Amino acid sequence: MSAETGRHRRLEIAHVLFVDIVGYSKLLLNEQSEILDELNEVIRSAEQVRLAQDAGALLRLPTGDGVALIFRGSPEAPAQCALEVARALKSHPKLQLRMGIHSGPVNEVTSADDRANIAGAGINIAQRVMDCGDAGHILLSKRVAQDLESHEGWRPYLHDLGEVTVKHGVSIHIVNLYTDDLGEAQVPAKIQRERDAEAILARRARRKRRNALIFGSLTALVAIGLGFFLLRDRLLRRPIETQMDAKGIAVLPFENFSDDKENAFFADGIQDDILTSLAKIKDLRVISRTSVMGYRGAAVHSLREIGKALGIANILEGSVRREGNRVVVTVQLIDALKDRHLWANRYDRTLADSLGLQGELAAEIA
Repeated sequence: MSAETGRHRRLEIAHVLFVDIVGYSKLLLNEQSEILDELNEVIRSAEQVRLAQDAGALLRLPTGDGVALIFRGSPEAPAQCALEVARALKSHPKLQLRMGIHSGPVNEVTSADDRANIAGAGINIAQRVMDCGDAGHILLSKRVAQDLESHEGWRPYLHDLGEVTVKHGVSIHIVNLYTDDLGEAQVPAKIQRERDAEAILARRARRKRRNALIFGSLTALVAIGLGFFLLRDRLLRRPIETQMDAKGIAVLPFENFSDDKENAFFADGIQDDILTSLAKIKDLRVISRTSVMGYRGAAVHSLREIGKALGIANILEGSVRREGNRVVVTVQLIDALKDRHLWANRYDRTLADSLGLQGELAAEIA
């Protein structure tokens, strides 16, 4: 930037109060004119406006449905002015305003008709801060709040609302300014919606982590119990009586007995984790998930038929039921050749207690 351009566009820090008439666009044309006259009357009555005008330290920018007041002085001026305006509104019940304050860089510009004007990030951010509020709110950027906090008298009236995402994905830290009788203590609707959305995402993340732990613990229990049975009862060393592989096993899709049918993913997760655990047993041939998915709801096939079709002598089937915070998993190991039970177990625990089942099962086997 040339020195000459720099002189014409002198950068300075200004303290901006952005005022907006709530519901302005819904008014008729004559009503809009009347409400703007009412706003101008309220603004002119504010002591901070008169003082700044007398000192030549105030610029007013009409915004169509409100006004931007640019103070060139103390950072307290726009905050004090906002409270004065809020107090004056008690005599103007039809005039619903929201206000936003930010201190930031501005620079003088010249309009097409050669009139002096002002623009810059200080004004833009003040508007974004204001956009977060509802009728009655006086919202501050964190920068303004930090300036005011240096004066003890302001501290009781500054209430942190945290970061909010505004236009173009920009995050702004917002502080709510209100006293016992001025301003609006209610959390702005926009910020409350963001908080609600974040809470929902957090609950989903916790539920996902909890389900992963449940999957891991329950399937480990089933795999451990089944593995011990196969080893202790010499399942892997049993003579092969037919073409059905005595060292082979198929894990059929687990049935979902939950009232909420969407919990079918839970049952599928149990089956997948059991298959993964069994596949780690050295001398055991585990039929792939793809090969057994055709036997979901195996009532149309006898277990003997399934065993012959897959060429294995052992079939594991089971069910999963979730009721509130409880999980019930039932597993049965079937001798497909003789159509008899070899081993079965049932696990009924709360979600929180399910992680302790592994140790309990190991103790029972020992």
